[in-house]
Amino acid sequence: MPRVLIAEKVCDQAQAVLKNKGIDVVYMPKISRDELLAIIGDYDGLIVRSQPVVDGELLEAAHKLKVVGRAGNGVDNIDMECATDRGIIVVNTPDANSVSAAELTMGMIIASSRHIPQANASLKTGVWGRSRFQGSELRNKTVGIIGLGRIGSLVAQRLNAFEVKVIAYDPYITDASFARVDAIKCETLADLLAEADLITIHTPKTEETINMISDKELALAKDGVRIVNCARGGLINEDTILKGLKSGKIASAACDVLTKEPCTEHPLYEEENFIVTPHIGATTDEAQLKVGLTIANEVAAALTGDIVPNAVNMPLISKSDLTEIRPYLHLAENLGKIYHQMEKTPVEKVEIVYCGDVAEMETEVLTLAVLKGVFEPILKERVNYVNARLTAEAREVAVAETREDLPNRYGSLIKVRIIAGGNIYQYAGTVFGRDEARIVEIAGYTFDFSPTENMVVLCNYDAPGLIGRIGLTMGDYYINIGTMQVSRKTAGGVAMMLMSVDSKVKKEYLESIAAIKGVTRVHGLEM
Repeated sequence: MPRVLIAEKVCDQAQAVLKNKGIDVVYMPKISRDELLAIIGDYDGLIVRSQPVVDGELLEAAHKLKVVGRAGNGVDNIDMECATDRGIIVVNTPDANSVSAAELTMGMIIASSRHIPQANASLKTGVWGRSRFQGSELRNKTVGIIGLGRIGSLVAQRLNAFEVKVIAYDPYITDASFARVDAIKCETLADLLAEADLITIHTPKTEETINMISDKELALAKDGVRIVNCARGGLINEDTILKGLKSGKIASAACDVLTKEPCTEHPLYEEENFIVTPHIGATTDEAQLKVGLTIANEVAAALTGDIVPNAVNMPLISKSDLTEIRPYLHLAENLGKIYHQMEKTPVEKVEIVYCGDVAEMETEVLTLAVLKGVFEPILKERVNYVNARLTAEAREVAVAETREDLPNRYGSLIKVRIIAGGNIYQYAGTVFGRDEARIVEIAGYTFDFSPTENMVVLCNYDAPGLIGRIGLTMGDYYINIGTMQVSRKTAGGVAMMLMSVDSKVKKEYLESIAAIKGVTRVHGLEM
């Protein structure tokens, strides 16, 4: 009989699901780290939330462990690489709280527009007064949604009932997705900021979205704008909110999330027109029940050999096949990752072309790897091998697998073609020997390049001395280049330079390099 240890609080119904499937359940929601290390070797499954750190030390002690269930969205407390190397499946519950988060957003929008918490607090201190709490209706206002994914779309659908004009900005969503929720597409964030009476943000937390609204962006907004953040702390700069509330630029703000949590003291708390809650987006009976039931069914499926819908790390493939295909998995995912780190046009179609020996392998899982790579730069932990096709479907991205005759130069070749805005972007790669992955094409430029964790891709006019100036500028910023290759289509035209670097290059450094005369574009790539 499989044994599962539940190391944090989940609902009783979740435990019942596991027991009904013939699984022995041990419930220890307050177990200490030392206790967990001492007994984890006896268990086939482990369920956690955010506190127990499932790191290499713990996984090393987990001799029998087959699955780790994270009752929640992120997997920051789980060493994914170590779990994968040990053949341990990691599952989570990415969408269990979507409705609850959307409903809290609506509550925050109404509460901040009508000053409901402030009026309630005033009356409970014995003061009856209405003039202080004069608010504004939602009807006929323009509400701007930044991020039109699952939760942003749910918010848009609910806002439509309030007779508001819904506008949205999301550069990674197709036009059809905007139309489906009756949201008017903004081409730029600046367009949304200039038009919205109220702004609500629903993006994942990535390098691109941290401080997405700071002083510069707020200056573009209407005077008296209202702002809501129930997504992630730090998407809207908190100092910017504070200054905006004090100056009157922001009429009111409401946050369920803060940059540092837990947080019991903050300058924002002193502002009467600021509403805050302690990260309760998922804190509903329904969401907690759904999280518990979902994680219980996921863990049970992993232990009984059934399909695991929310497996974060493991493709559906046998261990023997995985050994052969693993180098191609990494290559396919890396090829997929390139597009959104270089381009912003929403993807309409992803076509994967297999040539040679790789075409005889389990190409379905390679296609999933490509899709995971395509969406991961913009969705982070929300996309995995199992939900990759569903992610594409939800974003109305067509997916196709084809096979072509093998070019003579390679024994195997994977081509990833991205169709977006009427253009085709092609990225290709191969594997030499057993595991030497190589990128051989980026958007029509040919290379023979071993991908590394951090790379820089740069386009420049093919002119004497320019490569030297680029190298000197990178040296000024202490950017150490490991490998560099240059490719051009025609002499004197635009060339592409691909470099491996020792560490991630800061955004401001990339902007300085892009300002060099003759450089047309530069991007940092993380693989």
